[in-house]
Amino acid sequence: MSSPEAPTRPAPPTIGVFDSGFGGLTVLRALVQRLPRARFAFLGDTARLPYGSKSRRTIARYAAQSAQFLVREQGAEFLVIACNTASALALDAIQDAVPVPVLGVIEPGAAAARAASRSGDVLVVATDATVQSRAYSAACRALGLRAIEKACPLLVPLVEEGWTAHPVTDQVIRIYLDELNAEAAAQGLRPDALVLGCTHYPLLRPLIERAVPPGVKVIDSAESTAEAAMRLFNGRAAQFAQSTGPETEIRCFATDSVEKFERLGSRFLERPVGSVELIDLGG
Repeated sequence: MSSPEAPTRPAPPTIGVFDSGFGGLTVLRALVQRLPRARFAFLGDTARLPYGSKSRRTIARYAAQSAQFLVREQGAEFLVIACNTASALALDAIQDAVPVPVLGVIEPGAAAARAASRSGDVLVVATDATVQSRAYSAACRALGLRAIEKACPLLVPLVEEGWTAHPVTDQVIRIYLDELNAEAAAQGLRPDALVLGCTHYPLLRPLIERAVPPGVKVIDSAESTAEAAMRLFNGRAAQFAQSTGPETEIRCFATDSVEKFERLGSRFLERPVGSVELIDLGG
């Protein structure tokens, strides 16, 4: 008499993560921490960055092509847009381009600020392109928050230089935050939350937390997005979160600068990114 066969475990879901560069690896890092048995496919559209200098129409086309690659070629069942510019300007286009659930980074960051804030006043630091889009202000306003955004253009190059604990970076952060707090005070606001509106900024979180006034909570939008992803997946991916078994499977793709991606990516992911595959998405 043959013994009954053990029930077949469902295959781990494939989660696609997209960014215009490799800063979105901080979002992937947060996802891996929560879903260690999932498969991940990460695409950095490094040939066409920065997205912030492009028109909305061009950004939407680039982002839709990247999303389709992850879904059609890599079998992604869920898609996380780990790019603030694409989330701000192309989320609708991405949702129209693929038949899977899509999550951006902006609404989760605003929702986390709403949960953390008692005063209803929040600050947002981001790149110039994200600030110009006013996406965080709109998302915060929809939740009853008053938000002041500030572009901090020096922070991304400082992170990519590896100066995440450098005195110069610390001083730059304090100057930006002093200006932002002065603007809030001039408007009569009492901010008690600060949203990190760029996927590079989580690497600066220790410096930022030391620089904010007492009582101000720093919101890491990468962490907030990963938490929102858990809810979006409705338990399909979460079933693997506490399981033991094979190590997380991560495949990374880039449209250019593969060597730079491999060199800097581990800094954002906090683990080796492995061999990055070069792909061509066209013009």
